Amino acid sequence: MNNTQDDTESSPGSPINKMLLPKTFYFFYYAAGASLFPFLVLYYSELGLSGQEIGWLIGLKPFTSLFSASLWGGIADATQRHRQILLFAIIGVMASALVLSATTTLTTLIPVVITFAFFMAPIIPLVDNSVFEALGENRGRYGRIRLWGALGWGITAIILGYLTETFDLSYSFYGYALLMVGCFIIATRLPISHVHIGQPLKHGLKQLLGNKQWLIFLITLLISGIGLSTAHSYLFLYLKGLGASKSLMGLSLAIATLSELLIFFYSGRLLDRWGTRKILIATLIVHVVRLIGYSLARTPEQVLLIQLLHGPTFSLIWVAGVSYANQMAPKGMGATAQGILSATYFGLGATGGGLIGGHLYEAIGLSQMYFWAGIWVLGGLILFTLFGKKTNQIQSI
Repeated sequence: MNNTQDDTESSPGSPINKMLLPKTFYFFYYAAGASLFPFLVLYYSELGLSGQEIGWLIGLKPFTSLFSASLWGGIADATQRHRQILLFAIIGVMASALVLSATTTLTTLIPVVITFAFFMAPIIPLVDNSVFEALGENRGRYGRIRLWGALGWGITAIILGYLTETFDLSYSFYGYALLMVGCFIIATRLPISHVHIGQPLKHGLKQLLGNKQWLIFLITLLISGIGLSTAHSYLFLYLKGLGASKSLMGLSLAIATLSELLIFFYSGRLLDRWGTRKILIATLIVHVVRLIGYSLARTPEQVLLIQLLHGPTFSLIWVAGVSYANQMAPKGMGATAQGILSATYFGLGATGGGLIGGHLYEAIGLSQMYFWAGIWVLGGLILFTLFGKKTNQIQSI
């Protein structure tokens, strides 16, 4: 179901010409993410936390997002205060990151991580929803807008890898806060959609959550999200165990970005040609190969090669996800649908990956952790092949 755009805060012009600000926002936002998120596991390790404790902290952030993303999205749609909520969330996440940099014990880390995740949760769902509304009939170009985030991630990962190796990990926190200042400035001018809800909020939620095709899609993304979280959350610790420097760790993210750029650029054509079902099956197959490949790697260079599989296992499934959420959303509930999508993939999925990965890391080591994560995604592939036959194809996104 495609939403119609009733009102958008933006300057006159075609939707394509309005995309400079969203491109810049994605660039800064994911550049900020690259400066901090991959290095958090190293920060926790340097504090002397155990693998299980690290797993709990990794799981806390997405677990909080599981609830807060949907909550923020619902509030934004109900109050029509999307921009105010976006700006407030950015301020909250900047402040939380700086507090996190000065927090050193598990008992104090827990509330700070929860606060950080609470404010971070609505940012991308709100922006994604507004980008789709601004694109209108050109929604197939979403991937080409979103690729600027991948570019920001790849460039910053190399720079921060060098800085943290030369100096210390505090630079990752400062870099995050500084780049989020850029996001705040851009957000004051972003084209923000205001599509009025066509029915009571609770009725729209019932319609959305009662759609079996949508639920099957969410379950599949949940399985993939758990595998992705396992791959990302412990990658730097795994590379450290293989003897990699922090600069090489940053390079590993940059290489993953190269595959993201290609997939994002052609995502619209791929979705039109293959549809949802074939996209999900293909990404799950590649995901299994990627995770088991990590378990077999014995040198950092082998891990770098495997990182080229990141684009097919993340970028394509995410473009399919935000496009499908936009279609399934009842009128005026785009931010709510995007919040549910984000909560499932980056919330519940990442929570499961962080917690399960932490226990496996403690019990059997990182190599075996990656192997069993691959088996998990293989199970998801089999389930979707059997029960996802009626999932609608995404067309004319």
